[in-house]
Amino acid sequence: MSELTRRRRDPASPTIFIAAGEPSGDLHGAGLARALRRRFPGARLLGLGGSRMAAEGVELMAGLDELAVMGFVEVVRHLPFFLDLKRRVFSALESEGVDLVVPIDYPGFNLRLARRARERGIPVLFYIAPQVWAWHASRTRDMARDTDVVAVVLPFEEAFLRERGVNAVFVGHPLLDLPARADTRAEWAAGVGLDPARPVLALFPGSRPQEIRRHLELFSEAAARVVVRNPAVQPVIGTPNDIDRGVYAGARWLLVPSASGVLEYADAALVKSGTTTLETALAGTPGVVAYRMNSLSYAMAKRLVKVPHIALANLIAEDRVFPEFIQDQATPETLAATLLPLLNPDSAERRAMTAKLAAIRQRLQNGAEEGGAAERTVAIAAQLLGVDG
Repeated sequence: MSELTRRRRDPASPTIFIAAGEPSGDLHGAGLARALRRRFPGARLLGLGGSRMAAEGVELMAGLDELAVMGFVEVVRHLPFFLDLKRRVFSALESEGVDLVVPIDYPGFNLRLARRARERGIPVLFYIAPQVWAWHASRTRDMARDTDVVAVVLPFEEAFLRERGVNAVFVGHPLLDLPARADTRAEWAAGVGLDPARPVLALFPGSRPQEIRRHLELFSEAAARVVVRNPAVQPVIGTPNDIDRGVYAGARWLLVPSASGVLEYADAALVKSGTTTLETALAGTPGVVAYRMNSLSYAMAKRLVKVPHIALANLIAEDRVFPEFIQDQATPETLAATLLPLLNPDSAERRAMTAKLAAIRQRLQNGAEEGGAAERTVAIAAQLLGVDG
């Protein structure tokens, strides 16, 4: 489709391509899709994502089970799939008459998508920027060239990107816009088969199969050692959407869907590094962060990553609120010993951490305009589509 033909399309009924490659992107992509449908009832939404985006009416070309690959070695193993996906998506930009492209994080694929869209004269609104402030800062050149607007969700990202020529706008964090749970802790516990009178330890070994396989036994053994010292503790494993339950084969502890409220109602959490650390912080749940990766991937990341903390929540706080354990530091005994005082409601460690978690929420709220992150992003989309109001 030519640029002239695209400009003649009805801007009130656009075709929008949303691309998410991870569970967190699927969650936020679903919220964005919902807001887009409110603003553009006649819109057609295409893209990449998971079950949440599909439930909001996004026609998916690939799902999270195929897309959720991470690490240098793992990406190379899946290269044929990604080359074929790139060909199909790039073709769809033209054949489906896409009016706006909205990549969500996932930079390895999405920065290429942004460049292709710009080459075809399609506006690009990047929602949730890649963490270029942590590593691969050279990508800011691509972002400046290949995006119209980057809607950032962390307050320090706007200045960082603007200093490097990127048209960045802070829209607030979409996790703050999720509705409060309507059930009580007792109702939730009964619903998943737990005793509401006993403490709950939530384990989040990962959102991708590779992460889960690498962390499941480590986290499970740490929980077992906690239970030896405090038999009242009930460990549960949080499971994301769009993950084959087979990856949890032989799991020692109860599997509970992540969306069920496990983070909100757990007394403490052991989580892998990533967006889950921020979800844990915003839930006000004390936690410990651990991460292991392929040794080659770790060696490369150690040379490239330029941040003082691995946990996103700690980076926002500019403080090690959650204790962090990487690679060989993450042993079952060390993790268990660090978790035990957090499960004690009267411990100084728990009280101090809880106070710092409240400050993280306040930092994310500062500087955002009225309305939710998705609504503010849709307002930017309307401007790019040439729709007033």
